[in-house]
Amino acid sequence: MRSLKISTLWLFAFTLLFISGLNAQDIQVPVIEDGQAQVIPEFEDPENWIRHDLWVETDFDTDGNGKPDRMHVAVTRPQQTESGDLQLPVIYETSPYYAGTARPPYDFFWDVEHEVGEEPAARKKGPEVQRRGERPIISNSHIKTWVPKGFIVVHSSSPGTGLSQGSPTVGGDNESLAPKAVIDWLNGRAKGYTSPDGDEEVEAFWTTGQVGMTGTSYNGTLPLAAATTGVEGLEAIIPVAPNTSYYHYYRSNGLVRSPGGYLGEDVDVLYDFIHSGAEEYRPHNNRVYRDSIMAQGMDRVTGDYNEFWAGRDYLNDIEPLNASVLMAHAFNDWNVMPEHSLRIYEAVKQKDVPSMIYYHQGGHGGEPPHWLMNMWFTRYLFDVENGVEELPRAWITREGDERTDPTSYPDYPHPAAEDVTFYLSGNAPERGTLSTQKTENAGTETLVDNVSFDGAALAEAEWTDHRLMYTTKPLADSLHISGVASITLKLASSKPAANLSVWLVSLPWEDGRGTQITDNIITRGWADPQNHESLTESKPLEPGTFYTLSFDLQPDDQIIPSGQQIGLMIFGSDREYTLWPEPGTELTIDLNGTSLQLPVVGGVESLTFQN
Repeated sequence: MRSLKISTLWLFAFTLLFISGLNAQDIQVPVIEDGQAQVIPEFEDPENWIRHDLWVETDFDTDGNGKPDRMHVAVTRPQQTESGDLQLPVIYETSPYYAGTARPPYDFFWDVEHEVGEEPAARKKGPEVQRRGERPIISNSHIKTWVPKGFIVVHSSSPGTGLSQGSPTVGGDNESLAPKAVIDWLNGRAKGYTSPDGDEEVEAFWTTGQVGMTGTSYNGTLPLAAATTGVEGLEAIIPVAPNTSYYHYYRSNGLVRSPGGYLGEDVDVLYDFIHSGAEEYRPHNNRVYRDSIMAQGMDRVTGDYNEFWAGRDYLNDIEPLNASVLMAHAFNDWNVMPEHSLRIYEAVKQKDVPSMIYYHQGGHGGEPPHWLMNMWFTRYLFDVENGVEELPRAWITREGDERTDPTSYPDYPHPAAEDVTFYLSGNAPERGTLSTQKTENAGTETLVDNVSFDGAALAEAEWTDHRLMYTTKPLADSLHISGVASITLKLASSKPAANLSVWLVSLPWEDGRGTQITDNIITRGWADPQNHESLTESKPLEPGTFYTLSFDLQPDDQIIPSGQQIGLMIFGSDREYTLWPEPGTELTIDLNGTSLQLPVVGGVESLTFQN
């Protein structure tokens, strides 16, 4: 554990009880050491855990049967809570995945082989999901970790999945209101029942009502969704790799762009993937949500931001949020990209809400170190003054370090980071130069789009007509980048619509066994030149006319070793992420109107190059 100096043994008596049975022992809850909840021997044995399930009634009806949807909920708690004298806080995870998802072959994704800006071919609908799972166990996640430490663990299935009623909406309001209802039930404000349609009620007499939520990916999105309702009792969330905006997940600056590893996925594909709820309501759900609301709103032709996407952007709903927030993500997560956590963290910092951020250098997923999660939940669920508020605001795993051993920083981006502007001078089809000194009359250079070549092949090539590459001199010393790089381009297209992709890479390109993605990729970005004026309105490009557009690349925090060169690569279609138009579109870059802003710790004075 790094930068953590708290009392070696601190016992906080939340409650002291005489429990009949189980050897009639006195139990002290919680037991705190170094600011963290410790294992309580009386809670360790799974044989002494109570596991049960129930259905919590919501205030919405998304399956159209005229009755409020009920969510399937599972509870795991120490037996000592059964008397009603001992009440414990809850760690809660909810998910659309627990009851199973669509099985291979995944042949129901969108076909990406068509021209940019054209109507795509109809998509094959997904297969019927075969529901799985046993009562009363929805999931076993977190149970062995947190129940022995004095927490109750609760799980629930999302609307329209598993034994939860309703319909999936993939970011719709019901996916925020469902966990809110569960938290309301935990606090005595909503009703729980022993069956999905019966009237025998269940009360949560065994909890304090203080709730923390966590989960990864979709399961990390839902804690944020619940928090945006402002529900009372939700005290802390730790979203891991959360999707905080479905637009940012499936689009990029106006461009139709797939998440990494899922070429051709879109919001309706994800709907088909998770729709494991009651078979009798699936035709209604498909007709209303997938084939109407999603089909009319998602717009795979222009990629513009619209009301449909705005309704699935949790940043727009951030005002009611009052739970403490520890965001967690990876800088090389090209599925749910690192901007998702940063945009929420920056918004939460503007509110009077405790916040912290953790990043590591790997790929999708990866919780913060357990000690940090423990301190977060201990502070806000047990109300233990453990000093977590005084810890540094940012924790970043450095290159080569273990993910669980991050380095602390005052904040992210690093407070000492300053934007340094780089300019381009050309040498196409070979590599041009990237320098802080502007070249007068740098002219124009042209690339020919060809999706046959992937980004790695283009970056590795010494010369090619299918990308433009501009590189710095080799670094004399290591360089720390921290924050969000941005680019301004002045370009012309030979067609009314085109893909635009930008990679920032570290050269020479290493492509061998043991190579880490951070050895090559610094950051990336994609944009639609048709949206150069507005994200909400595409305008066809006049072939040969130059347009200026600016956009951010993905956030990063990376120390680039000495001897490496920073390379800015500009190309058209990105084979792993964008549509696949026919090769041949020409993009011409006006180098005088193009520049890169790179956040460098220490500013321009930290830049030193070899002669």
